[in-house]
Amino acid sequence: MLDSVLNVLRAVGEETRLRIMGLLARGELTVTELTQILGQSQPRVSRHLKILSDAGLVERYREGSWMFYRAATDGLDTLTGPILQIITGLSLASDRIISRDRDRFAQSREARADAAAAYFKMNAAEWDRLRMLHLPESDIEARMRTLLGEKKVALFVDLGAGTGRMLELLADRYDIGVGIDLSREMLAVARANLERAGVAHAQVRHGDLFAAPLENASADLVCLHQVLHYLTEPGAAVREAARLLKPGGRLLIVDFAPHELEFLREEHAHRRLGFSDEEAKSWFKEAGLDLVAAETMSPRHGETEKLTVKLWLSAAPEGVRRLKTRAA
Repeated sequence: MLDSVLNVLRAVGEETRLRIMGLLARGELTVTELTQILGQSQPRVSRHLKILSDAGLVERYREGSWMFYRAATDGLDTLTGPILQIITGLSLASDRIISRDRDRFAQSREARADAAAAYFKMNAAEWDRLRMLHLPESDIEARMRTLLGEKKVALFVDLGAGTGRMLELLADRYDIGVGIDLSREMLAVARANLERAGVAHAQVRHGDLFAAPLENASADLVCLHQVLHYLTEPGAAVREAARLLKPGGRLLIVDFAPHELEFLREEHAHRRLGFSDEEAKSWFKEAGLDLVAAETMSPRHGETEKLTVKLWLSAAPEGVRRLKTRAA
C-alpha cells in the first residue's frame, strides 16, 4: 500500500506531469497534441506519460498508428480518485502557466474543428457519394428502420445532420424533426434535399452538437449517424444526446467498427478509426443510458475494402431522470 501511495505522489509531484494531468482532465489528447501545447519534445512527453500511466492516473489506447491518452476513469482507488478531482480543479485555476496551457488546449481543439469544417465545406455536395466506403446505404437504412420499429414519435433530433438524410429517411416516424449541424454548407444541402423530398415537418438549424439549442428531456428519439468518428470527444456527444432524451427516449448510433484505414484520417478528416462495443457501452454507462441492442453489418464476401458498420440502440430509463450536465 505504501509503495503505491508513493508511486502516485511521485507521479504528480513534477511540474510537467501535473500540467499534463490538467490538460487530460479537460479531454483526450495524442502525444503530438501534448507536445504542441507544452512546447516540449516528444520523447520527454512520452516519458512523463509512461510514469503517469504506470501510476494508474492516465489511460491510453492505441488506434492504428495513433495513441490517445486521457485521465483515468476506471479502477480508481481511494487515493487516485481524490487526486484526480484536485487536478480537475487545477485545470480551471488562474495560474499563468495553467492558463496558457488551457488557451493552447482550446487552440488545438479549434484547429481540429477548422480542419473538419474545411473538409465539410469542400465536400458538402459530395457527401453522400463518399459514403460508398462501406455497405450500401439502402441496407444500413433498412436495418435502422427495423431496429427502431414502426412507432411514431413526437420529436426526432439528428445531431450532425449533414445532408439531412436521416430526417428524410425517418420522415414517417416523427411529428417534428430537427437536424443540428455546424456546417452552413451542409445545412444548405440538407434544406434543398428536404424540400425536394417534400419533408415539410422537419427543419435544420445551425448549431454545435455538443451544445444543441434544445431543451433538456425534449426528444423522443436522437440519432448520431456516421458522426462520432469525426469528433475529438465522442463520449461528450453521447452525453449531450442523453441530455435531450425524455424518460424512455432512445438514442441510435450508427458508425464504423474498429478498422485500420489510416488514409481516412489524412484524406477525410476522420479523428477515430471506428469504435468497439466496449467503448460504446462505456459511453452509455457514463451518460446514464441503457443499451438495448448492438448489431454488426459486415461487408459481403470478397469486399475487403469495405468497412464494417455498427448500430447501437440505447434508451433513457423510464421515470424521473437526473440529467447529465453538458461537457465543459
